[in-house]
Amino acid sequence: MFKAVRVTILLFILVMVGSVTWVTKYRALKWDKTLDVVIYPINADKSDVSRAYITSLSRDTFQPIASLMQGETKRYGLQNNEPVNVWLAPEIDAVPPTPPAGGNVFSIMAWSLKLRYWASQHDHFERTKPNIRLFALFHDPARTPVLAHSLGLEKGMLGVANVFASRRQAGSNNVVLAHEMLHTLGATDKYDLQTTMPIFPDGYAEPNKSPLFPQESAELMGGRIPVSEKRAEIPDDLTQCVVGAATARELKWLK
Repeated sequence: MFKAVRVTILLFILVMVGSVTWVTKYRALKWDKTLDVVIYPINADKSDVSRAYITSLSRDTFQPIASLMQGETKRYGLQNNEPVNVWLAPEIDAVPPTPPAGGNVFSIMAWSLKLRYWASQHDHFERTKPNIRLFALFHDPARTPVLAHSLGLEKGMLGVANVFASRRQAGSNNVVLAHEMLHTLGATDKYDLQTTMPIFPDGYAEPNKSPLFPQESAELMGGRIPVSEKRAEIPDDLTQCVVGAATARELKWLK
C-alpha cells in the first residue's frame, strides 16, 4: 500500500514538473529571445589540479559555444543574432547525485527529480536567471584518464558534463558541454552507444560527401569525425563541429 502511494505521488510530481518543462522548452525553441546558458564549475575529484584549473577559468573559456550557435543558426536562416549567451558561475563545492546503475524506470525518475532539486539548491548565480544550467565536473586527467558519461536532461533543461581540468583539452571540453546543452533542448544522440561511431547519415557532418571518407567535421550530436568506416576521431574543438539537418529539425531550426 505504501509503495503504491509513493509511486502515485512520484507520478503526480512528474506530471506537474513535465507540464512546466514543456512550456519552458516551447518558449526556448521559438528562438526569438537569447537563451542564457550558465556553466557551474565543480572540483569533482577534489584535486589541486582541478582546483587550480577552475581558478583559471573565465567566461571567455566557453565563448566558442556561443560562437558555434551563432554561426549555425545563421547558416539555417534564423534571424536571432545571439541565440545563446554563455555565463560562468562561481565554483560549487558539491557534486550532483549519481545516476542509478542499471536502475528501473522508477529509480531513474526519482533520480531525475533528485537531480533537479539538487540543481535548484546549488544555483546561486545572480547575474541572470538561467534558461539552461550546465554543471561541469572537472577531473585531473592524470588521475582520471577516462571520464564517466555526461548527460543532458530535457526535463529541467540541465546538464551534467564530466570534463578535464586541462588547458590542452579546453576545446574538447566545450564540445562535450555544447553536446549536452543541445540535449537539454531536445536533440538526440546520433552515434552508436556501444561503439561510439557516428550513425550514418544523421551523425555525419557531410553525409553527401563523395568520397564519404574522411569526413572533415563532426556532427555535434554524432560526437566524432568519421575518418573511415570503422574509425572516428574526437574533435579538438567546436571549430570542427557542425549541427546537421536532423539535429536542426529537433531544435526547430528546420521544418
